[in-house]
Amino acid sequence: MHCTNVHRRVLTVTGNGKVTAKASYIQIEIAVSTRGQDIRKAQQDNANSMNRVIQSILALNIPREAIQTAAYTISPTYDYIEGKQVFRDYVVTNAITVKVTDISQAGKVMDVAVQNGANQISSLQFQIENADVYYQQALSLALQNAQMKAKTIAETMHLPLYPQPIEIVEERTEGPALYRQVAMANEAISTPIEQGEMTISATVRVKFHY
Repeated sequence: MHCTNVHRRVLTVTGNGKVTAKASYIQIEIAVSTRGQDIRKAQQDNANSMNRVIQSILALNIPREAIQTAAYTISPTYDYIEGKQVFRDYVVTNAITVKVTDISQAGKVMDVAVQNGANQISSLQFQIENADVYYQQALSLALQNAQMKAKTIAETMHLPLYPQPIEIVEERTEGPALYRQVAMANEAISTPIEQGEMTISATVRVKFHY
């Protein structure tokens, strides 16, 4: 009985796909930080300031459910005098996130927050609703890109490439997000926020026999 063993070599390519979409909303992190040697007073001052901040944001017709607590911390601070640790005061920080669906209103939200006692705006995070829909489109483009690359390599190298892939690996990346840092000012500010496009990417690694 005659038996033939055909050894097939493997060609591996990486496919990339990208789609762009406009952000659906902005998530802003706003914080009030107070300090004092009396912890209860520092907490009360913080609560008063944060309440003013929240009320000012609600007055812009931002729904209450769009405002969430992000963090609340109380930290003692110390000085070092002649090598000894000496208590200075307590720092109380209360941070909230605000979901703003009307992106043109984001600058106003930050402005009124600062005017009413906020002293930290740590980040703006642009997000897309139903981002999976865009990711599936990017994934399809990545697969097409991988097939095109494999075909180009095979034709250039005169390889008998088999059209069916033997392995496809999705290389997951982080979800679409865009962060911008905003410097705080002591006086009233006018902060323009522009709605830019976001990029959703997908990458696949595909193996072909040849």
